[in-house]
Amino acid sequence: MLERRMSHDDLIDHLVRSTPLQRGEAARVVLDVLAYFDETTETFVRRRHRELQSGGLTNAEIFERISTELPHRAVAPPELSLRQLRRIVYG
Repeated sequence: MLERRMSHDDLIDHLVRSTPLQRGEAARVVLDVLAYFDETTETFVRRRHRELQSGGLTNAEIFERISTELPHRAVAPPELSLRQLRRIVYG
């Protein structure tokens, strides 16, 4: 993690100059954004399922929502059927 932080010093410096963030906060934001975009399709599906389930949605609603969100990811995965999404979550 330290290696990644150092390789993004210019971005961290820019955030410190252009926002009210302190250096440590800016570094955490950069690392959080990088972690978000490093997330695999499977990890994203499982995470979103947990989040939406805790929000009270039914599985039918959850898998429809995830299905509509996937194409809008930074690197969109191939289209997955609702059955494939269920298999990611439940095996």
